[in-house]
Amino acid sequence: MHPTRTSNFRWTVVTLLFFATTINYIDRQVIGYLKPVLTKEFGWSNTTFGTINGIFQFFYAVGLLLFGRFIDRIGTKLGYTISIIFWSVAAMCHALAGSTAGFIVVRSALGLGESGNFPAAIKAIAEWFPKKGRAFATGLFNSGANIGAVIAPIMVPWILGAYGWREAFIITGALGFLWLVCWIWLYQIPSKKKNISQKEYDFIRSDREETITDGKTVSWFKLLSFRQTWAFVFGKFLTDPIWWFFLFWLPGYFSDSFHLDLTKPAWPNVVVYSATTIGSICGGYLSSYLIMKGWPVFKARKTAMLFFAICVVPVLSARYFENMWAIVALISLAAAAHQAWSANIFTTASDMFPTRAVSSVVGIGGMAGSIGGILFQPFVGWLLDYFDKQGNKLIGYNLIFAICGCSYLLAWLVMHLLSPTMKPVKLK
Repeated sequence: MHPTRTSNFRWTVVTLLFFATTINYIDRQVIGYLKPVLTKEFGWSNTTFGTINGIFQFFYAVGLLLFGRFIDRIGTKLGYTISIIFWSVAAMCHALAGSTAGFIVVRSALGLGESGNFPAAIKAIAEWFPKKGRAFATGLFNSGANIGAVIAPIMVPWILGAYGWREAFIITGALGFLWLVCWIWLYQIPSKKKNISQKEYDFIRSDREETITDGKTVSWFKLLSFRQTWAFVFGKFLTDPIWWFFLFWLPGYFSDSFHLDLTKPAWPNVVVYSATTIGSICGGYLSSYLIMKGWPVFKARKTAMLFFAICVVPVLSARYFENMWAIVALISLAAAAHQAWSANIFTTASDMFPTRAVSSVVGIGGMAGSIGGILFQPFVGWLLDYFDKQGNKLIGYNLIFAICGCSYLLAWLVMHLLSPTMKPVKLK
């Protein structure tokens, strides 16, 4: 099973996860770039749009909780397969929606399906990498979210202009089935993977204290009894809503503020999400580099996360700039810092919990992040509508940027208080 020849299949795994995450983010972002068109066609207000996104995140939250446990029970390969089939079909079915109620139904289905992506991906990283390499690997595959966010503002306006909004959902939704072929063909856990070298197998298990086993799940109540779980939960709850705001509302913000043509590439968004790609990779690399230099795992993770939390703070000053590209620079820094933060916070789950519980913990934390989004999305819509009626919608955006600037430092403080040294959990 483990021949002597050299192999590095773990990087093939990262590549697979990268493309899955790219598609995941393209599919969820399409509605943001079609917002003005859909608003006109269906008569949506900002509050309605925010509510639709909130409903999406409700089902995403429920799905994270269910998929996390489901994947721990049935395994990464089958769990990921079910997830991407579900979300790709749901994404394509947006083209059939003929009313607001129809969009609510398909967005709900999309939320359920997409929720399997990160629990499965983080579990795959835990299966194929030792702790010292997980943050960098997570940063690499998580950069797919940023590539998806770069592709969407180019791809979606082009499809919209050439074909129409329904075709935009069909074409982007179909991408998942192309990825699925490669996943089914290539992926397997290390102990069952053919042609993996003994050298790579030993490296993967170099700091492993347990045997990877699918099917031995841990109850949610047991996991919720640990402070480490709550540290991850609050870290996600306080910061995930900020990323959802960037995904769903930035296209509208740049359109409202600078009157961009929706049928042409949205270059401000391209710049923002290009920056997040750098943030994701460098963020994962920083803590992994510190660990390789001899830092304790918890100190390396927390130092990196504090640095990235501070990098979000300058977005508070966006209100003082009128030049679009100055604002783009501030938002780019904040969004890049979020992805760097995300690469590290995901890895804390696999640092603190054994592999057989990782997907469940990621699911619980992801659900908490989505609950934060459920609350934040309608609030964003209400705030923008309120100040729009007062004659200045930009005040609403400025208040939201102020919330964004403070959230990460608060999250870091709460995580530190709950789990100062990120002590690994021992499960029987």
